[in-house]
Amino acid sequence: MPSLAGPHISVISILDIVLVAILIYQFLVLVRGTRAAPMLVGVATLGLAFYFARLGDLRTLNWLLSTLLPFVVFALIVVFQSEIRHALANLGSRISLMRSSSSVADVYDDIVLAANLFSQNQTGALIVIEREIGLRTYIESGVSLDARLSYDLLATIFRPSAPLHDGAVIVQRDRIAAAACFLPLSMNPVLSTQLGTRHRAAIGITEETDAVAVIISEETGTISMAIAGSIERELTVERLRERLSHLLRRYAPKATLPSPVEESFIEEEPPSSRLSRRRDAGLRPGRDD
Repeated sequence: MPSLAGPHISVISILDIVLVAILIYQFLVLVRGTRAAPMLVGVATLGLAFYFARLGDLRTLNWLLSTLLPFVVFALIVVFQSEIRHALANLGSRISLMRSSSSVADVYDDIVLAANLFSQNQTGALIVIEREIGLRTYIESGVSLDARLSYDLLATIFRPSAPLHDGAVIVQRDRIAAAACFLPLSMNPVLSTQLGTRHRAAIGITEETDAVAVIISEETGTISMAIAGSIERELTVERLRERLSHLLRRYAPKATLPSPVEESFIEEEPPSSRLSRRRDAGLRPGRDD
């Protein structure tokens, strides 16, 4: 008597299907919104052409595609090298337990307080936080400091009259490795034309590495954050605190933010001097947000 039971699906088969689905989903998330997306459409078109060539017995087209197929794998590695590098870096950062979480996570408290100060005073700033991928190349392009990270030090570095206020500050764990660093500008053509040099540099460094970049606009005082080649704009101070606590894997307690009066040392210069500085600001290369 034939069995009425359907085909048996083992736990291993279910696990296999789930893992494949996760891999496909993660791959689509990785290429979504990047330059690799239209390239992926082109690859899918070639795959469909190969399928229909086999199905329709188009011998010449089938021979051509079969000849080129072994080289397609190498071409994909070259074309998608940036995305592959990002995927491997993200995988390594998730499974790596070598770095202690406390020293890395403690850095954002002073950064949030400094971002609040810069936002109130419309002081342009770019702070890059190193995570798993080292930033030694970019650190060497600036002025080496190797100083303990603090709110006062950040306020001093980005003071408009300070010689190191142009460029980026790079933070390693709980220390400021260097200031006035040069970063690669993003060449992504879909970025808004309203984004200036400072924002494009922040996006560029997060396209190349897994770093987190905090940007304060000199024009508007708005706070933005770049991560993984994308930018989040017009963040509140509390939202910045939440995002950094999530990215650095640490609980973010409530903190009393300094009032504008407490930051009055940034405004010590006389009004006439500030007006003159505003007129001459266009000559500074780092002013473009």
